[in-house]
Amino acid sequence: MKDTDAVRVMVPTGMLGGGFPPETVTRGLELGADVIAVDGGSTDSGPYYLGAGVAKTARAAVARDMRLLLRAAASAGIPLIIGSCGTSGTDSGVDWVAGITREILAEEGLELTVATIYSSQKASDLAGLPIRPLPPAGPLDAAVLESCENIVGMMGHEPIVAALEAGAGVVLAGRATDTAVAAAFPLMKGMPPGPVWHASKIVECGGQCTTNPRAGGVLATIDADGFTIEPLDPAVACTPTSVAAHMLYETVNPFTMREPAGTIEVGDAVYTALDPRRVRVTGSRFALADQHTIKLEGARITGYQTMSFTAIRDPHILGQIDTWAALLRRMITEWVSTTLALGPADYSFDIRLYGYDAILRKLDPSPVPPREVGVMLLVQAPSQETATAVAKVANPLMLHLPTPDMDYLPSLAFATSPAETERGAAYEFVLNHVVEVDSPTSLFRIHLPSSPSSLPSPSPSPSLSPSSSPSPSSSSFSEETR
Repeated sequence: MKDTDAVRVMVPTGMLGGGFPPETVTRGLELGADVIAVDGGSTDSGPYYLGAGVAKTARAAVARDMRLLLRAAASAGIPLIIGSCGTSGTDSGVDWVAGITREILAEEGLELTVATIYSSQKASDLAGLPIRPLPPAGPLDAAVLESCENIVGMMGHEPIVAALEAGAGVVLAGRATDTAVAAAFPLMKGMPPGPVWHASKIVECGGQCTTNPRAGGVLATIDADGFTIEPLDPAVACTPTSVAAHMLYETVNPFTMREPAGTIEVGDAVYTALDPRRVRVTGSRFALADQHTIKLEGARITGYQTMSFTAIRDPHILGQIDTWAALLRRMITEWVSTTLALGPADYSFDIRLYGYDAILRKLDPSPVPPREVGVMLLVQAPSQETATAVAKVANPLMLHLPTPDMDYLPSLAFATSPAETERGAAYEFVLNHVVEVDSPTSLFRIHLPSSPSSLPSPSPSPSLSPSSSPSPSSSSFSEETR
């Protein structure tokens, strides 16, 4: 049964900490927003943030956005939902955003009930559950689970709805699908799942579905027959093309997309321009899955890295840059073998020629000799000491290596002094699997404090020993839902 005829979801930015013009949020409230939904994370920047349990975004940037959003939510009396807190949605990331929230609520004198939802998983708890791989991953064994520094489960809308129904005015969720953050409130209010899930996919990145993604976010108005998308900046437009195109973003198939509870189906969707700024979408469907699944994400340490960067402007070298790079690779291998007594199994390295073929390599090399090329050496080894030693051995080669036909030593340009930069631990994603669950909330811990003052205290940084798979002390909360 519907609680209302339409629900208006405001998404002011594609990611918490990404920034947005304050006036666009004011505009969203004027348009009657019923909920503010913002994604707080992503795997786009690689496995480091999950493996290390730290945020990609600066604390000041997150605090700036949160302050504006908390003020808006309090003034309008509407919920604020943040998903994938702290970039990867680990428990430490949730606590980090909760700490920032606690400080802002105290400073602003705002009385908002804040729920936290934790999604970190223990390898030992997962070992006995029905887990199956997603292509191209293979079967999962306990050793892979145990090797992960951090594991999170990607929640759908259900844990967020549970927190809202329990009375939360602010929901700070761990790892969640981007769409679930926007879909939770309208689903709770009885809106049909087809329009809800499709609209949530379109607005997940804020203004990316508009003609000017830099100008702020969007408002989705969802009703029984479809949804309408409108930019928050009056000078920006949504077009049928800009809206429909977002189904191409981060999807295997532009007509379907799987969520934990089922599949979004938009093959029959119709996109109609209501006016120069707004687009109406109808014909979206959502097919419930036979089995509810939760996707697992996990990252483990693969070694330690040291990087050096030099630059070449010598036209003679640039005229035969492939020959020079091949010689550099061979000389590094020989010098490391004779100097450090290390073989191919003891370390690895990569040479990337920026300005020539660093991005697409042989698929799209520079058609003519470039004016300058940046040479990045990236060494990886089981220990930081070994990685740095290899980079130091390579140092004279990256500074003075001539081509085979040169009778003098060139001088290249290191970007920094010292030339070697220790990058620390390197991580890789090792989980591309889903776990079958009987309850969509069973893997997640939902905490509803009795007052803002009972939120977790802020940590100095969003990092935590992954092996502990932490959850807050139960004495800090009045209610826990599993």
